[in-house]
Amino acid sequence: MTLGDDRPSPDAVRLRGGDGPPAGAPLRGPARVLPRALHPGAWWIWALGLAAAASQTSNPLLLVLFACAAGYVVARRRTDAPWALAFRMYLIVGAFIIVSRLVFRVVFGGGQGDVILFTLPEIPLPETAGGIRLFGPVALEQLLSGLYDGVRLATMVLCVGAANALANPKRLLKSVPGALYEVGTSVVVAMTVAPQLVESVGRVRRARRLRAGHQKGFRALRGIVIPVLEDALNRSLALAAAMASHGYGRVGDTPPRTRLVTGFLVVGGLVGVCVGLYGLMDASTSPHMGTWGMAAGLTLAVSGFVLGGRRVRRTRYRPDRWRPAEFLVAGSGAAAALLVNLTTRVDAASLYPSLNPLAWPELTLLPALAVLAAVLPAWLTPPPPTMLGPGPLPADTEQEHAR
Repeated sequence: MTLGDDRPSPDAVRLRGGDGPPAGAPLRGPARVLPRALHPGAWWIWALGLAAAASQTSNPLLLVLFACAAGYVVARRRTDAPWALAFRMYLIVGAFIIVSRLVFRVVFGGGQGDVILFTLPEIPLPETAGGIRLFGPVALEQLLSGLYDGVRLATMVLCVGAANALANPKRLLKSVPGALYEVGTSVVVAMTVAPQLVESVGRVRRARRLRAGHQKGFRALRGIVIPVLEDALNRSLALAAAMASHGYGRVGDTPPRTRLVTGFLVVGGLVGVCVGLYGLMDASTSPHMGTWGMAAGLTLAVSGFVLGGRRVRRTRYRPDRWRPAEFLVAGSGAAAALLVNLTTRVDAASLYPSLNPLAWPELTLLPALAVLAAVLPAWLTPPPPTMLGPGPLPADTEQEHAR
């Protein structure tokens, strides 16, 4: 069994007035496409493709464009659900990563370079700490190196945050293969912790303002943390009770030999996929290593998923299906990663700006096409239902819902 689908039925849409434009009004702009929520797996594949593309470069121009593409898609296609409102938290985490990388270079010696920006008083250390220096001269090359690394890591965090903001975790749990059902339940519940904390903080702050609470500093923090933790604990217990009532954790009777074979196939497939990805991304290895490793890994993993899924008995209400929009979203993320990977083989210098001597970052054709592919879901996907105004659905929209 799975959690109930949060999409409204056609009868409920008609009773509450619908989510589309007024009856008889012509469809314009985004309303020409039937509003619906995309398969969460498509958003995750798109986001992981962007993260893979960002991990292959230290060009700040390209990384900033990838981050802007992810943010623009989130702004265009997110709903007003609790998990969709946590993208701001990932922006804060990304900014903290960049600042911490710069501070790390300043504190632990950033004087390896020709352009010295300033000099701080150096703290002497014993001989046992050889090779480590606290403060001292700070060079521009070291600061730029820390900035590039921080922007790359922050961009990858934003890509994961975009997936969390766009993908419905409940619907994602419905799409998890049967072999990973127990693990998928834990992962999906863990992914909802951060959005729930953000929502709890906002709710507690609004309640404090309504009660004329004007405390600041440590007193205000103490008055927010305790209610937030209590609310998160209560919601976790409620979620656990709801999952238990829907039959989560129930598996069929499976012989021990079948479980052993399933585990071997899944683990062997994951190892093969890792070897294949390493072979595809490393230009120094043979291309056959990546191709055959990926093929063998996927074959073993799929076989393990099919065999392990037989021991999980569950039903699905209105299962999510892959339609052309889902394939376009997943393909755009994969295209971005492949274009950047192709650039590493054709013109790797454009992906890693020179620090010695200093050179201004450049943006070539293939990385620019990768950014364009990353932002395509903002226009090629149907808008979510909450983005349209009130009013009854048109006749053709109701017929499409009924189908």
